[in-house]
Amino acid sequence: MRLIIVSGRSGSGKSTALNVLEDNGFYCIDNLPAGLLPELTERALLHTELLHPQVAVSIDARNLPSHLQRFPELLADARARFIQCDVVYLDADDEALLKRFSETRRRHPLTNETRSLAEAIQDEKQLLAPITDLADLKIDTTHLNLYQLRDALKLRLLNKPEPGTAFLIESFGFKRGMPVDADLVFDVRCLPNPYWKAELREQSGLDQPVAEYLATQPDVEEMYQDILAYLSKWLPRFAASNRAYVTVAIGCTGGHHRSVYLAERLGQALREPLKNLQVRHRDLS
Repeated sequence: MRLIIVSGRSGSGKSTALNVLEDNGFYCIDNLPAGLLPELTERALLHTELLHPQVAVSIDARNLPSHLQRFPELLADARARFIQCDVVYLDADDEALLKRFSETRRRHPLTNETRSLAEAIQDEKQLLAPITDLADLKIDTTHLNLYQLRDALKLRLLNKPEPGTAFLIESFGFKRGMPVDADLVFDVRCLPNPYWKAELREQSGLDQPVAEYLATQPDVEEMYQDILAYLSKWLPRFAASNRAYVTVAIGCTGGHHRSVYLAERLGQALREPLKNLQVRHRDLS
């Protein structure tokens, strides 16, 4: 059985996550009382119609605070039943969450006569801390639109059918902010920038002319070899420590040229030894 627990602050994209999982064969339950998690796993294991049941539940701040505090022991109980269990936590910065509630005119579940929206968003962060601390995968949705979030969820969750560490090498541009869900970040802004070549500016690191230009730069090759050596040595040790997800972020200024080129090369070099590895380019879309 595979169980995915989706959590996160209101407005971060939990409903979208459940919709994606439901569209891909998961039996989904929104706003499950955390105290019912052991009973749910027991019933799912006894399910006679599915050989490999796939269940996804949302557990968030609508729960009783006492239930959220018990989440660590409830999760441990589920995993003790030999269930493949992933905890996914979605979040966005406070400004983005405020804007989303203002645009949709939805009521935050924690607001009341004495608690403003901004205060509710902050309080929710504290309430969900027991889940945040145990999350296997954290996704920052601040800069993601609906379609990008769906793609990110499919890439990270649905391409991980078996137990073991799922690795993601992600290119990004510092001008749009560093990905907060990255475990390792490499800054490659010191390398020669194809952006300043007029004929390469509108292309990306996926295009052959850009790749050929960067391949001729000694600093680029040296940076690639250094990062590859580091990742080749240490990523298997992340896997040995039973990490479910590891994200390696490669950042340049705009996220179009240098970081994309290096992410692609690193992905090609590491895909065979690491098996479960994907490459994503955050700022190309």
